[in-house]
Parts: sequence; C-alpha cells; structure tokens
Amino acid sequence: MKKIAILPFIMLLAGCQSITVLDPKSSTGKEQAYLIWFSLAIMAIVLLVVFILFTRFVIRYRYTEKKAEFIPKDVKGNLKYELTWTIVPFLLLAVLAVPTLKITFDQSPKTEAEANANDIHINVTAEQFRWTFEHENSKTVQNELIIPENKDIVFHLISKDVIHSFWIPELAGKVDVIPNRELTYVIKNAEIGEYDGKCAEFCGIQHANMTFDVKVVSLDEYNQYLKQSSNQKEAQ
Repeated sequence: MKKIAILPFIMLLAGCQSITVLDPKSSTGKEQAYLIWFSLAIMAIVLLVVFILFTRFVIRYRYTEKKAEFIPKDVKGNLKYELTWTIVPFLLLAVLAVPTLKITFDQSPKTEAEANANDIHINVTAEQFRWTFEHENSKTVQNELIIPENKDIVFHLISKDVIHSFWIPELAGKVDVIPNRELTYVIKNAEIGEYDGKCAEFCGIQHANMTFDVKVVSLDEYNQYLKQSSNQKEAQ
C-alpha cells in the first residue's frame, strides 16, 4: 500500500524532468524562463514566511490545560503590523511587475513588423491540419521549419480557418494564430538543434497531428537550404 501511495508523487517528479520551457534554447525563451523562475522565487519567499508564522502561532497559541480558563485581551488593531502586511506585498508585486511589463511588452505579438534588414522573415500559414512556411525567396514547405542561428526570426502568422496557436516550447511561448489578421512574432538568437513545434490550441479532430519539425542551422546552411530546389519532401 505504501508503494501505491507514493506512486503519484513519483509520476509527478518524472514529468518534471523534461520541462522544455525551463530549458530554453533562444534569447526569447530565456527571458520568458527568467520570468517564471523570478516569480517562483518571490512566491517561495512569501510561502516560506507564511509557513514560519503559521508554525509559530500554532505552537505559541496552542490549547493547553493552563489556558483553558484564559480569556485573551481584546486588541483593536496594530498599525505597525497592518502597514507591514499591506506595504510588503505591494513592494513585491512592484518588483515583479517591472521585468514582467518590460519583457511582455517587448515580446508581445504585433500587427506590424519592425523594419530591420538583418531580420529573417517567414510567412506562417496555419490551417486544419498543417503548417505552411514561406521563406523570403518564396520557397514554401509544409510542416518543416528551417531557420538560422543567432538571428531575429520574424514570423508573420495567419490562419486560413480557425484559431490555432504557434508554439515551439524550447524556443518561445505560445502565440495565437487568428483568421484574417496577421500577427508578427519574433524569436531571437535560437541555438543550433532540432526541436518540436505544435499547435497549442484545440482546432479540430486531428489537432494532435498538427505538428511540425524545427531545425536551427548555421547561416551558411540556411542560405544553402534556400537555394535548393523547392521540390522538398512535404510532411502530410
């Protein structure tokens, strides 16, 4: 019975071993992971203080036979304590808000892309149930995304049918892909490697199959890839 009782905890810990969003492979993902760890640290501090105070009060004011007839003094309030538990949470929220607002504002999808000659622009079209990627030289591939390392990749996202969600967990967070409205999203300085992309918004009966392969290569390899024949093997 004891082994059965600890089984859920073992499964929970096993699932935490490969949380890719906490092991990001791009500057964009690292900023997002920083916010997760930073907010978690603040919450851990608050939780620790609460548990310490709770334990202290339980021990100090626990019921005993000596206190059976004791009637505590009526206290109207304590200005010092009241100010402390009002101001400290406000300060903690303010500290968390500064980097959160900055990173969120910088990384939020936009309706127009900022002009930068060094950026790589890729048109992304989502539809049930596939992804289509069109590079700047009009090379079009389905369900396979090749991008260069150490570049700002500007994705122009649009949907042909329902709302989808563009997500490469190891590179950046989720972005909604909306019908009849183009959004641009930037992923910066991706590291060389192979990653999994997916739709993170339920979009129909074959939603689970709406995935794509991502490969980050050197700039030279990417330029060579663009020069290759557009007659590529397309995932179905």
